Amino acid sequence: MTTTELPGLIFHTLTAEDGDGDRAALLRGWNEALLRGFHEGRLSEDHERHWLEATRADGIRMTGAWPSSVAVGDAAMPVATYASWGGELNVGAGHRVPLHMISDVTVSPTHRRRGLLRRLMVDDLRRAQQQGLALAALTASEGAIYGRFGFGPATRLRVVEVDVTSRFALRQPPVGDGSLELVEPEAAWETMRAVMERHCSATRGAVPWPAFYEPIMSGRYDFDAGGPNKKSRVVVHLDAHGTADGFAVYEHAGQVEGRGTVDAKALVGLTDAAHLALWRFLADVDLTERVRFRRHREVDPLDWALVDHRVVRTTSAYDLLWLRVLDVVAALEARPWYGDGTVVLGVEDSLGLTDGRWRVSVSEGRADVAPTDEPAEVRLSAETLGALYLGGIDVATLTAAGRVAGEDGALEQWSAMADGGPAPYCATGF
Repeated sequence: MTTTELPGLIFHTLTAEDGDGDRAALLRGWNEALLRGFHEGRLSEDHERHWLEATRADGIRMTGAWPSSVAVGDAAMPVATYASWGGELNVGAGHRVPLHMISDVTVSPTHRRRGLLRRLMVDDLRRAQQQGLALAALTASEGAIYGRFGFGPATRLRVVEVDVTSRFALRQPPVGDGSLELVEPEAAWETMRAVMERHCSATRGAVPWPAFYEPIMSGRYDFDAGGPNKKSRVVVHLDAHGTADGFAVYEHAGQVEGRGTVDAKALVGLTDAAHLALWRFLADVDLTERVRFRRHREVDPLDWALVDHRVVRTTSAYDLLWLRVLDVVAALEARPWYGDGTVVLGVEDSLGLTDGRWRVSVSEGRADVAPTDEPAEVRLSAETLGALYLGGIDVATLTAAGRVAGEDGALEQWSAMADGGPAPYCATGF
């Protein structure tokens, strides 16, 4: 228990192990406050049990701010929540690096504009930096909050509706001798996890599923519905040797707006053939005229494999993974590069975590990075560096937007070095 410079508040840090101790009331209150912050229903025994299992499996560290006293109500419920834990990120060329993952950030409307989020965020990021972590990430429910903490949107997705009536026709059948099997979700879990692991090793921007995905994807527990998911179905794609190389998790939503509708909850294909075969399967589900999917790539093979690409209709697009560089040297040396050259990069960081100038020298796809006193040739903020890091946006666009500045020659050199490689794809929300 530590008092802080914020009057009337006490900060605690909890783990799932506190669910079995004298601080169990604080942990339960933390979870109740989290649900309240995201406008979800109150905590049930089943929800708490599954949540604790997942929280324990990932070693999540939960921080909150509790009122030192209350006139009415329960002092065990905090007015702010914040969680973080360790994961991994594929930064390109199959290179997976440790990732500081952040989630469950809420501040009660009664305690806004007092610096609570800043206190929780800065303390946590400094701690992660001191532990030697180079990157932090979160997925944001609002777009105007996290830039001031140095996070930039690094990946984007589309929400699509696919017309699977007679208009759905592939230009040619998926290549290969693969096959499909319908599997009960719980029985499919280990297969899905193995495929997802291979996907994360092969896909720039991919983040492995946190532990709470197991009850969701296996159908064992739906946190929104508050019980087992009895509608979820899984189809697994097998390659010519009988090895799983893709899967889709889906639910039939019945008639929605007068159209039989399937909601794809996850779709992972390790090959183009598996990817298209899974879409062909979803299009063939009985009593279905439309498939909805929230995790479609910005540029996806399906769109171009169809006879009529307008069968795929984008209803919205959004960012998913927000990145924050904590160690400029380690982060830039970890990712792949695409042109030889040297640029002195100036990073402006209002939190002071990465503020400085760095000499970035690239040769044969790898960078050598070191702090320097030389004048910066290219200048950007920590937020912009996070957005640029995975290559989801190019230097020229950020320059045109006023987010990157420098001399023309240096900007061209930085673009030649930084831009390139496959577009990042992350379908893991957390």
